[in-house]
Amino acid sequence: MAQQAPQYPALPSETPEEFKAPVDSFDFVRRTVMIPMRDGVKLNTVLLLPRKAHHAPMLLTRTPYNAADMTAHAESSQMESVLLGYDNMPDVIVKGGYIRVVQDVRGKYGSEGDYVMNRPIAGTPFNPTPVDHSTDTWDTLDWLSKNVPESNGKVGIIGGSYDGYLPLIALVNPHPALKVAVPMNPMVDGWRGDDWFHNGAFRQINLSYIMEQVVTRRNDAHWFTSHYDDYDTFMRAGSAGELARQRGVEQSGFWRKLAAHPAYDEFWQSQAVDTLLAKQPVTVPTLLVHSLWDAEDIYGAIAVYKAIKPNDKDNKVFLAMGPWNHGGQDGDGSKLGPIRFNSDTGLHFREEVLMPFLERYLKDEPSPEALAAKIAPVTAFETGTNKWRALNSWPAGCVSGCFIAPATLKLSVDGKAMLTNTAPVTLSKPAHRNDYDEYVADPVKPVPYRQRPIPPYGYDEAKGQTWPRWLVDDQREASGRTDVLTYTTGVLTAPVKISGEPVAHLLASTSGTDADWVVKLIDVYPDQVAAQPEMGGYQLMISADIFRGRYRESLSTAKPVTADKALPYNFALPTANHVFLPGHRIMVQIQSSWFPLYDRNPQTFVPNIFYAKPADYRKATQRIYHDSFIELPLVGASVR
Repeated sequence: MAQQAPQYPALPSETPEEFKAPVDSFDFVRRTVMIPMRDGVKLNTVLLLPRKAHHAPMLLTRTPYNAADMTAHAESSQMESVLLGYDNMPDVIVKGGYIRVVQDVRGKYGSEGDYVMNRPIAGTPFNPTPVDHSTDTWDTLDWLSKNVPESNGKVGIIGGSYDGYLPLIALVNPHPALKVAVPMNPMVDGWRGDDWFHNGAFRQINLSYIMEQVVTRRNDAHWFTSHYDDYDTFMRAGSAGELARQRGVEQSGFWRKLAAHPAYDEFWQSQAVDTLLAKQPVTVPTLLVHSLWDAEDIYGAIAVYKAIKPNDKDNKVFLAMGPWNHGGQDGDGSKLGPIRFNSDTGLHFREEVLMPFLERYLKDEPSPEALAAKIAPVTAFETGTNKWRALNSWPAGCVSGCFIAPATLKLSVDGKAMLTNTAPVTLSKPAHRNDYDEYVADPVKPVPYRQRPIPPYGYDEAKGQTWPRWLVDDQREASGRTDVLTYTTGVLTAPVKISGEPVAHLLASTSGTDADWVVKLIDVYPDQVAAQPEMGGYQLMISADIFRGRYRESLSTAKPVTADKALPYNFALPTANHVFLPGHRIMVQIQSSWFPLYDRNPQTFVPNIFYAKPADYRKATQRIYHDSFIELPLVGASVR
């Protein structure tokens, strides 16, 4: 039935057909373009240009996190306010007069095409298409260098986390317009020590990220909270695979790949960015940025530095590391949780390292200040003493007059740790059958990775999401448990400095057929700290990681562990640059779960832990033999 016309006069709408914002007073101009790729797919790209831009360099970030939102953090006439937010460093961009470019990667938000997590390199078995992130970057830079008349044609690429992984991929066959790359806290190897696994143990806390990032183009699906305590959420579900099924994550292609590849097989090896870049010449000046307490990607920047520095014939590779969490260099770096650093370390990095670095390589006429700035090959913050160090390489104790030698922190009887300058030895069968400490690891009561109740993963402190600073949590809660072993030195009478990766050398046995080993290196504060009383007795984690026992013989092939047999386990802990001060003590904690950060090891060998059944989870008696030790990269004075 036809709708009858209303029997009253029309009331004119008060909404204009097209609203034109009066932006002439803004200090920037916004443009949105769809840049074509070689396969015809167009990528949504936002440009913010200083209003008086002329021969200005461009600073590009490619992102899966919504380019429109990243360039509209505030309704403001000022470019700095508009950019204020995660990973944008508006002070650097605005003071430098850069044209800001942010682009959605293919398949996300305003860009066309299909989204694939950490898209593999084109032409490989895991990506038979002719396009990947390196080709998309090349095509983007080609367009930008030819179609932005206000620019000088020079482009720098910068970003953190996933956005930090993308500058690294841009170094594979880089476009001539790419003059500098700044990968900050980059995802590099998802199995060895970044987002998805650490040495085979699955970081199930990231299930919420996986779901929200990959199941919709615009991140419209959201993880829901079923318990106040995340410990309960993961415990009630059982295995990580079961929780993924309950939340619908298994509908994602990425999850199915992840669950099908729990070992370090060709799927992961072919995507390891450090291995990929080790085969490339270094042609683009690159500043790698590492955070010493990075809860997401603590492996990547250092791994890339070690991989590409040997190819650095022209001194184009730089490294900066600070006392930050993931992305902490972007904001106020004066403290992390209760740990104070006596200065704004984030501001120091941005003003003294990043700004002159970008200006030197991107501007046609760098300022005398930028040219005069002495950017060290390695700029490293030394925790404990809270001082910046300018170094020639990494790891290095100082510019000259010192050296790094492996020292031994031996795990001894009665919970004692003994530090000696003796070289590490190869572990073999225990010298004495009863020379060990033991504990019972019960997967029904796993060790929490932080004090309960554990808030959900996230960055909103207003919602109680304190995840970004958990690595500096006080470890006293764990040291009081019967399923955690502790070994502690006496009170130090002289400073002990380490620079580099501590290495855990465990001689251990389990009554089960699989086991996880968590090792933490801890700085124990004096019983009383006058300047900050709440730090009295604080147990600060300096470096810690986990190793899944089934990969003891081969990372690529899981094998059962022989029950009740003392076996060596050797694995590196994350990089540290720390001084244990006089009056402090050094502690080592060892445990067999770190929950719910990592999925529980059932301690009974099963082909795939993602699909472990409740009956598979069994108690096991774990023994740590006193031949075990932590190899420390100890800094000593050169003999003259």
